[in-house]
Amino acid sequence: MSPPVKAAAPHAGLSVLDAVAVLVGVVIGIGIFGFPPLVAQHSSSPMMYIALWLAGGGVMLLGALCYAELGSAYPDSGGEYRYLSLAWGARTGLMFAWARCTVIQTGAIAAVAFIYGDYAQQLLDLGRYGAALHAALAVVALTALNIAGTQPTKRLQLVFTALTVTALAAMVVAGMLAGDAPARALGAAAPPAPGGVFGLVGMGMVYVLLTYGGWNESAYLSGELRDPARNMSRVLLIGTAVVTGIYLLTNLALLEIFGLDGLRQASAVGADVMRIAAGPYAAILLSLLVCCTALSTINGTIMTGARVYVALGDDIPALRRLGGWSARGQAPSAALLAQGAITLALVGFGALAENGVQAMVAYTAPVFWFFMLLVAASVWRLRRLDPHRPRPFSVPLYPLTPLLFALSCAGLVWSSARYAGLGALLGIVVLAAGLPLLRMARPRPSTAS
Repeated sequence: MSPPVKAAAPHAGLSVLDAVAVLVGVVIGIGIFGFPPLVAQHSSSPMMYIALWLAGGGVMLLGALCYAELGSAYPDSGGEYRYLSLAWGARTGLMFAWARCTVIQTGAIAAVAFIYGDYAQQLLDLGRYGAALHAALAVVALTALNIAGTQPTKRLQLVFTALTVTALAAMVVAGMLAGDAPARALGAAAPPAPGGVFGLVGMGMVYVLLTYGGWNESAYLSGELRDPARNMSRVLLIGTAVVTGIYLLTNLALLEIFGLDGLRQASAVGADVMRIAAGPYAAILLSLLVCCTALSTINGTIMTGARVYVALGDDIPALRRLGGWSARGQAPSAALLAQGAITLALVGFGALAENGVQAMVAYTAPVFWFFMLLVAASVWRLRRLDPHRPRPFSVPLYPLTPLLFALSCAGLVWSSARYAGLGALLGIVVLAAGLPLLRMARPRPSTAS
């Protein structure tokens, strides 16, 4: 029997500058237009507000370093599913796939859809539940688009990324030019959310780190980076510094124009800034830009999320139908429909809450950070289980770096579960509902091949 043919290794053609541009482009997205008011609600002072954003950059760096080691040692499109299966067994990987299908990915789609809805409501008021209606329409339309097999091209994604940067730059400049006098009249003074110091810091960090989301994509850069052992740490340090710097400038501008109390009251923060600085037409223009960015993010998340349903259908016979692809559209139609139905149910749940984005974050956060904690511990476990595995990039200051990241994740699990309310409980219940599926599973081998 002849030995199996190895797949061709990816071409190491990314320079440090290329990789930094990719990392920054992935991280900076729609969250900065939706999450600052929620961070402000969990900050007792402007200094604490800025400190949370700085701390977010630190956690981003710790997590990216851990993911870079895992990605360089075990390059695989399955990402966390692969790492967790190798480190903790196929059943743990399968539970992650279930969580991603029913809580993490669908909750993320619904959260971004609500941010889209807040801005779309500025353009077309649909009444009391307008934001939720806009969110639901976006989910339905983009799910249908993916079922038809229409996928965004690289060029279109670059256009949307450029629109994101343009909208962010316009908001920062407007904040600097507007001054703070008119802005402070936007809302009455509002106290921070209840929960004590630890509760404020914990939930504030949850929202900050959602804005920093995407740094785990560094795991997929290491295989294509020139001299990863030498350059990966440079990419992560520079990328973290750039993202943190941009977010600090943005939030300093928001504090300048709103003040902390006014920021707590804002809904579509970018549109509010432009309305103060340049009038209603500028607010409409920025809302259009943000809506385009949000639709791009929703579409990409719908597209990638459905692939996990396919893997779940392949591993669990009872869910075999989820693994099918349409012959005409070359799309996982059943998986997309299932994902769309769950997301719409979450949009309905968020519509009944006081803040749809906040409800979706509460739903996803405890489950997301629990599995992130397991990924952090996987760095240590895989070094023990597979010590001779080549690691083009090794996390510096081991074992301190993965330990600090694991402790950060544990703190976020505790904070989000304790202070996020009913939404957090619902997410945990949905995760637990997947336990019976493990008995029906036929998981693939998890050998570190």
